[in-house]
Order: sequence, then C-alpha cells, then structure tokens
Amino acid sequence: MTDPYKPLKNAFARYPTGVTVVSCQPKAGPAVALTVNSFTSVSLEPALVLWCLETHSSIKWAFDESPSYAVSILAADQQQLSNRFATPGQHEVKPAEGEVKLTGAPLLHGRLAGFDCDIVERHGSGDHLILIGHVKHFDSREGARLIYSGRKYLTGTLITD
Repeated sequence: MTDPYKPLKNAFARYPTGVTVVSCQPKAGPAVALTVNSFTSVSLEPALVLWCLETHSSIKWAFDESPSYAVSILAADQQQLSNRFATPGQHEVKPAEGEVKLTGAPLLHGRLAGFDCDIVERHGSGDHLILIGHVKHFDSREGARLIYSGRKYLTGTLITD
C-alpha cells in the first residue's frame, strides 16, 4: 500500500531542523519524553516557545495532564537519545538521565540548550496539538548540534556565543 502523504513528507524533508527531546512529568509514574523537530521560538517578551504533538501519540495523555514541559536541544553526540525517544514504547526518562529545574519536567544531561516551561496555551490544529510554553528557566552551552534533514542525521558546526 502506498503512502498518499509521501510526496508531502518528501517536500517537508527538504527543510533541515534541529533535534529536540521534549519531556514532562505526569501526575503519576515516571517522566516521559519524545523526540521532536517541530520546536520553535515564539516571543522574547514574554519568553514563549512552542512544539507540536501528534494527536495519536501514545504519550499524548501525559502532556494533556501535565502543566509543564521541558525541551532539550540535542548535541551532535546525542543521536542515540534521539533514536530512543523516537521509538514507540521507549519514552520513560530515567532519573539519572536528566535534571529538574523549576517545573518538574526533566532536562536531559549533555544537552546543547534547555528550556523549562509552563504550558500557557494548547491549540488543536489538523492532526496535531500545539503546546505553547512560557520559559521559566533556560540554559545553553557551546557545542556542535544535531540536525535532521532528508530523514538523516547531520551534525552542525560548533555554536559559540
């Protein structure tokens, strides 16, 4: 059976994106995370970011009940984490893999940058949920970034201030 969306997916694949892992702490159970490339900044004042979650995601329930999320922008050497959190059933964040700042959502160790956010708006659009977050804490460091384009990983140049 052919995928009717393949031409559109191929067109989208022409645009390179950074790779992030977005996590949250549900009311009960361990923290969960998934690999996301739909992350973007929205505003500086107030500091807002957003990302999009597929409405059929197996862990959408966790983000529905959580008041916050954290975004870890992955470094070039974190491809294994990206693959893991993109795999169905591999969404649990072990306590040793991250750190909690303000909201309770874990930021992954080794990240290039991190944003700890309270969810301020949720918008359904098409087959995705858009989650806008108010940045409560952020950090960044120098390093090479992980990039995804054409269904392949690339590593970016060193980012310095």
